[in-house]
Amino acid sequence: MSSWWQGAVIYQIYPRSFRDADGDGVGDLRGLLAGIDHIASLGVDAIWLSPIYVSPQADFGYDIADHCAIDPAYGTQADFDALVEAAHARGLKVMLDLVVGHTSVQHPWFIESRARRTGPLADRYIWADPRPDGTPPNNWLSVFGGPAWRWETRRRQYYLHHFLADQPALNLAEPATRDAVAEIMRFWMSRGVDGFRIDALDFMHRDPQLRDNPAAPPKPEIPSKLFGMQLHQFDMMGPETPTILRHFRATADAFPDRALLGELSSQPGAHARVARSTGPGLLHMAYTLAPLRGVFDHPIATALVQAAANPDGWACWCFSNHDVVRTATRWAPGQVPDARVTRLLLALLLTLRGSICLYQGEELGLPEAELPFEALRDPFGIAFWPDFAGRDGSRTPMPWRRDAAHAGFTTGTPWLPVPDAHLPLAIDVQEADPESPLHFTRALLKLRHGHPAMITGDLVPLDLPAPLLGYDRVDTASGARLRCLFNLSGQAAPVPPALLQGAHPLADAILPDPQGTLPPWGVALARMP
Repeated sequence: MSSWWQGAVIYQIYPRSFRDADGDGVGDLRGLLAGIDHIASLGVDAIWLSPIYVSPQADFGYDIADHCAIDPAYGTQADFDALVEAAHARGLKVMLDLVVGHTSVQHPWFIESRARRTGPLADRYIWADPRPDGTPPNNWLSVFGGPAWRWETRRRQYYLHHFLADQPALNLAEPATRDAVAEIMRFWMSRGVDGFRIDALDFMHRDPQLRDNPAAPPKPEIPSKLFGMQLHQFDMMGPETPTILRHFRATADAFPDRALLGELSSQPGAHARVARSTGPGLLHMAYTLAPLRGVFDHPIATALVQAAANPDGWACWCFSNHDVVRTATRWAPGQVPDARVTRLLLALLLTLRGSICLYQGEELGLPEAELPFEALRDPFGIAFWPDFAGRDGSRTPMPWRRDAAHAGFTTGTPWLPVPDAHLPLAIDVQEADPESPLHFTRALLKLRHGHPAMITGDLVPLDLPAPLLGYDRVDTASGARLRCLFNLSGQAAPVPPALLQGAHPLADAILPDPQGTLPPWGVALARMP
């Protein structure tokens, strides 16, 4: 019998932007509770909340000052307990973000660690002496720009930060630090939390010798994000990563039926790292950001399907999240969102082997919001404007009601504006339209849960010419075979007659027309004899 997380669809919630109950313009736990029935109606298996912990919000919750307390902007511990109870009553598991590669500079651990070079917390973070000329210990770069080191006068040492300078890197190679993380996990699991999504896994350990990274091959011009000018041989994916993961897994295994989901970067070899990190005694499942980068075309889709066919480990797949341009825009042909492409991408995502993360608004086919510079809140986007607009475009508030102020998200002024382009895609509009992405998502999830082949079955790629993409999902117990075909083009595509001989359609996605063609961006899902 499979565990709940195998083949599960996990709905990612960005709480600041889901729903606001108190009118301060920031989404909160009581707002989330008010919207829980929408999530349950989709047919997903779990929810994952981006950070709701106490934080100065330098990186909107990913800079944590107290891992065991709810930030007042989101509510109280009682609000959280009520949410867990409500979710469980609806058959939903609850996962939290476990952000333990770094903390806020305002965390008590860091305040103590920076004060002196001796004491129980002296080695809780990555500290290093300057070079003889006073410069940082090595050439490592921050993802958010500039050197990955910040001078701390109290210790007369540099500390490492892979992201903002306000996010010092924890020393998870130290057993006491791992034990402290285990205490955090136990605190939340004892309150009913069913698992954790572990943030930025590849940055949890690095070369103990702090050697310089080599330069990447020269680019035609200097990029705005200097991080891409290095090969990240020494500042990421360090040798102690499996030891760290085993400690987390042992902690989770002490509680029944808990699950760990890891986030891996898009650095080369990402799919192989997913397989390795989900081996015995490590994570239950993991996803990589690799599919969330770049364009979507037949070669890329084919490579994704080949990766999903790998029987090793247990992958989780996501096409959108709070850190990237929304799929409806990022993968639209010509960067113009197309409802047919949205449906195809949903069908592709929700039929892959493994588990799935569905980002809030993805079920509505929301495009990326276009925001003026003065509306930006993301420090990443502000730093790299105009070459990179940051992450705010994927974080704008959920549109609940087309004709309500701020689409029903808040009665106050929202922390990010609700774009006009999202109003026709509001939940109340899509509820009334049986052809909407919302209803299509529900149909796909019902189909997924109705067939064991879709949950734990194998994925067998089909060798098809472009623009066709296809694979079978095969239930290893019964031999039942489900065929998934996609036309990755804006023109009708002929389908070889033998490919669907005797097939029975499974959902709204129909078989090819009498002429034997799939329509532009068409999808065929069928049970094979």
